[in-house]
Formats: sequence, structure tokens, C-alpha cells
Amino acid sequence: QVLVVESGGGLVQAGGSLRLSCAASGGIFSISGMGWFRQAPGKAREFVAAINWRGGDIDYADSVKGRFTISRDNAKNTVYLQMNGLKPEDTAIYYCAADLRYGTTSRHEYEYNYWGQGTQVTVSS
Repeated sequence: QVLVVESGGGLVQAGGSLRLSCAASGGIFSISGMGWFRQAPGKAREFVAAINWRGGDIDYADSVKGRFTISRDNAKNTVYLQMNGLKPEDTAIYYCAADLRYGTTSRHEYEYNYWGQGTQVTVSS
């Protein structure tokens, strides 16, 4: 059974930084594509960032490009999301997802077959 667990959320002032971590176990993490998504209150879940199994292919939503950085450490079975220059509109529950079938980057939720429970990020103005 594959388990995906996010951590690192919290409350931060606008302009601040947070680093989210996502640890995966029970599967072959090193060949999985990993993605971050978020869901703000009253809104649909949206794509944030994704990284392929090698780490050489990365994709970001336009809204976070230049502020967020996704990375992975296959030796630790962990993917990270460094968030700088946070804005109140970044407030959301952030979810990590694993794609063990294709290992590529994807903006589509349906291509991820394992999801974490989410971690809350709140940015105050």
C-alpha cells in the first residue's frame, strides 16, 4: 500500500516563506511523478507544480511561477515545495500526489493514483 504524507504547512504573513514536504512509502518512489495541488475554500482543487521521476522535467502553474520551487530527493522518498513570496491568495489546503504509472509531470488530477490528506497553508495580509 502506497502512503503519501504532507507536512510543513502553517500560518505565515504575506511575503513570507514555507517549505512543504511530502513523504511517500510503499511504492517505487524513484520512478513516480509527483505533483502538488491546492484547494482554497469554496474553490475547486487546482494544479500547483509537478516533477517527473528523474527531476529533470518540472511544471508550474502560472500563479506560482517564480515564487515556488518543486524538488525531490529520491534517496529520502520525499518531494518538496519551497514557497516564497507568499500571498493571501495562496491560502489553501495543499495536497501531494503520486503518479506511479507514468512517472511524468502532469497537471491533471486523474493521472495521479495516490494522494495525501493535505496540509493547511494560511497566509495573512
